[in-house]
Amino acid sequence: MPRVKGGYVARRRRKKVLKLAKGYHGSKHRLFKTAQGQVMKSLLYAYRDRRQKKRDFRKLWITRINAAARMNGLSYSRMMHGLKVAGIDVNRKILADLAINDEKAFAELASKAKASLNS
Repeated sequence: MPRVKGGYVARRRRKKVLKLAKGYHGSKHRLFKTAQGQVMKSLLYAYRDRRQKKRDFRKLWITRINAAARMNGLSYSRMMHGLKVAGIDVNRKILADLAINDEKAFAELASKAKASLNS
């Protein structure tokens, strides 16, 4: 049986990898072997960081809520507990947005949290 070369299938596969490697530095966008390794690694980073991004945003929201809560005489944990006891169900993303853009509304929520902690 005669030997079969890769032909257009192999060329398509290599072109697909090199297209994904566009913009990489040095041989990582020119040579197939190094480009393939970097593309694999990049896809792993992308998969990992889609999950990491959610953690990073949650950390940012908590930091912002904590800073605003302390300006209103509460710690983050006491603020969140007070809101839960008061029956106010607001997620951290919205609370962080209120802390930055609408300080009066955040102060009102903080006072309700304080009141529910004291009672």
